[in-house]
Amino acid sequence: MSSENIPGAADGPAGRERSGPGPVWDVVVVGAGPAGASAAHAAAVAGCRVLLLEKAQLPRYKTCGGGIIGPSRDALPPGVELPLQDRVHAVTFSLDGRFARTRRSRRMLFGLVNRPEFDQALVEAAQKAGAELRTGATVARVEQHGPAVPDRRTVAVVLSGGETVLTRAVVGADGSASRIGAHVGVRMDQVDLGLEAEIPVPKTVAEDWAGRVLIDWGPLPGSYGWVFPKGDTLTVGVISARGDGAATKRYLEDFTARLGLAGFEPRVSSGHLTRCRADDSPLSRGRVLVCGDAAGLLEPWTREGISYALRSGRLAGEWAARIAGASDAVDARRQALNYAFAIKSGLGVEMGVGRRLYHVFARRPGMLHATLTGFRPAWNTFAEITRGSTTLAELVRTHPLARRALTVLDRKS
Repeated sequence: MSSENIPGAADGPAGRERSGPGPVWDVVVVGAGPAGASAAHAAAVAGCRVLLLEKAQLPRYKTCGGGIIGPSRDALPPGVELPLQDRVHAVTFSLDGRFARTRRSRRMLFGLVNRPEFDQALVEAAQKAGAELRTGATVARVEQHGPAVPDRRTVAVVLSGGETVLTRAVVGADGSASRIGAHVGVRMDQVDLGLEAEIPVPKTVAEDWAGRVLIDWGPLPGSYGWVFPKGDTLTVGVISARGDGAATKRYLEDFTARLGLAGFEPRVSSGHLTRCRADDSPLSRGRVLVCGDAAGLLEPWTREGISYALRSGRLAGEWAARIAGASDAVDARRQALNYAFAIKSGLGVEMGVGRRLYHVFARRPGMLHATLTGFRPAWNTFAEITRGSTTLAELVRTHPLARRALTVLDRKS
């Protein structure tokens, strides 16, 4: 059989020559969530031959509120239509069920999606760009040295059934319990437990919530709960520091009962650990990059991860394409360092500000609640951030008053 008849054996950035049992891919992406699909899209657009591996069958459920803020919308691949279930124009804030106050906006603050539909749209965009999808493929390990690796420009991705896939670069986007992250040596310094229920409700109840979300600052340090309306279903969840799962479960039960929703049977109940990377945690090893949850990239205060997944995934795909074309280890290392710099100078700065806000919030949630509900500029800032007009990092960098306020809060907390 000629190379033209072998899927992906045509010429390209890495030569796409064959070695061993099959073709050598330019880029293999592990995980088909928002980070992985974005990485696959970016690498394919760069002209690479891309294989996207996903252990589940798609579409699949993912524990996630499904809020799409401005930075997420702006990071979508061209042509992706958001499958919005609702458009949020109002937010009710409460402090462990008390002192509730609703803020409204004429302009949409953010949108709400169901993750199976959203993720599927991203995967389809990657496929349209040229990436090849393979589901039901669980990665056991990655090898950059040894008998499975024919040369120093190749990485072996070993599947659970023993099959070996060869590639010039790997992007790990396989979630917060990432095997690729373990290979790279990713370290986390904040781990939280999120619990969530998808609750079908009658039309009259759904109408009460349409266009409005609830954010409840919870009874546990650093915890909060949310209600996100999506048509005839309410996504109800809470998140808190890992360590006392029973207390987090009680918070969800009390929160649901307080809202008058305890009598409705959830369609799905699930849990998920979110993990934030340590500042000095690596983002690469050899020809392997990590992004999204696999790299511990998310906002530490709100634990918002979709925008971080989309943005870091795109960067990972772009730099993986460069690594695929690197002629030697020195060049590959240079490209990996450039990727790390791009992440740290953008998302890393945002995480640093979010981490400071998390520590303030964990100690003094009442102060934060009073500021958001009683101080108009704070609400305006919240609205600007959710719409994507600015970021926490941009505010601190460009507004001396915001910088001073955060410093004062640091001291008081």
